[in-house]
Amino acid sequence: MTSSEPWSRAAAERYDAEETEMTSAAVLEPTLAFLAELAGTGPALEFAIGTGRVGVPLRERGVPVVGIELSEHMAAVLRRRIDEDTLPVVIGDMADTVVPGEFTLVYLVYNTITNLLTQDEQVECFRNAARHLRPGGRFVIELGVPPLRFLPPGQVAVPFDVSERHLGFDTFDLVEQILVSHHLTRDGEDGRYRRDHSRHRYAWPAELDLMARIAGLTLERRVADWHGAPFTQDSTKHISVWRKPT
Repeated sequence: MTSSEPWSRAAAERYDAEETEMTSAAVLEPTLAFLAELAGTGPALEFAIGTGRVGVPLRERGVPVVGIELSEHMAAVLRRRIDEDTLPVVIGDMADTVVPGEFTLVYLVYNTITNLLTQDEQVECFRNAARHLRPGGRFVIELGVPPLRFLPPGQVAVPFDVSERHLGFDTFDLVEQILVSHHLTRDGEDGRYRRDHSRHRYAWPAELDLMARIAGLTLERRVADWHGAPFTQDSTKHISVWRKPT
């Protein structure tokens, strides 16, 4: 049984409205260009496709896309945007759900591998990606670098957004490599705030490389963003590409 925490109906319904920055052209265009170049003529498989933020416009660019999604509620929102024949979605866990066919690209964006709360499940996610890839195919992950350098001695919390409508901060269990992302979001104009939280298992780039090796994949490229900026010790996230040997 997966350790992931599926999105509720209410969270799925408001997801796109709360992630408007991530659906902007400034964010999506370089993401789509990067993935489309790797996919070529496809097909591509998106793990945790969600509401189709990336999968739907990638399909509109001519790349055949199939999705795996744990939350039926997220998939229902996606289905309002595109039909099943055009973009099939299988409900299941990205660590072990198998769909028919082989793919030139499997991808997992926006920190979603951290939804798997154990190292074993994250390793199985890599194995599942390798299982679906054609020889020479690539597995792509977008993931933040754990911001532990910002933790003062004795503290366990790091803020990541402080704005008029939203307060976001992460708390860390350094032993279990678990972070809890906390959100206080103002609903409407009455001054009330909604409190949400989600649990994640963070992982370092080197740990992911070892997971890839276990799955029979080799690191081909690591950059700091979808534009291809060099990955350095100051990078806050990475886009990593592993390849299945031919």
